[in-house]
Amino acid sequence: MVKYNLLAGKTVIGLAEKVSISHGGGKKIVIAKIDTGATKSSIDTSFAAELNLGPVIKSKLVKSAHGSKLRPIIEAKIELAGKKIKSEFTLADRAHMKYRILIGQNILKDGFLIDPNK
Repeated sequence: MVKYNLLAGKTVIGLAEKVSISHGGGKKIVIAKIDTGATKSSIDTSFAAELNLGPVIKSKLVKSAHGSKLRPIIEAKIELAGKKIKSEFTLADRAHMKYRILIGQNILKDGFLIDPNK
């Protein structure tokens, strides 16, 4: 198990971290991108379908470099740096991206600091 440093009571993580995501009685471990510029965390649509995550609880208009889009939102349980977190995630097509999960401010504000050298 990886040991995480604490600074001012916050867990220090890097720009990419292992995340365990709970699904249907099981868990899947993937590397997630940590993005302080993203207001909400996001999961790849096909990955969410593969894990049978859902249901969609609402939708949100999300602005990105590719324009504005209405994205479905689900709730999911993850574990990041030893902390179990239940949070909202937008569903987006991340198939062309390196990471299937993006961790945004809605999770990071719950006691995380980012060290780009980690």
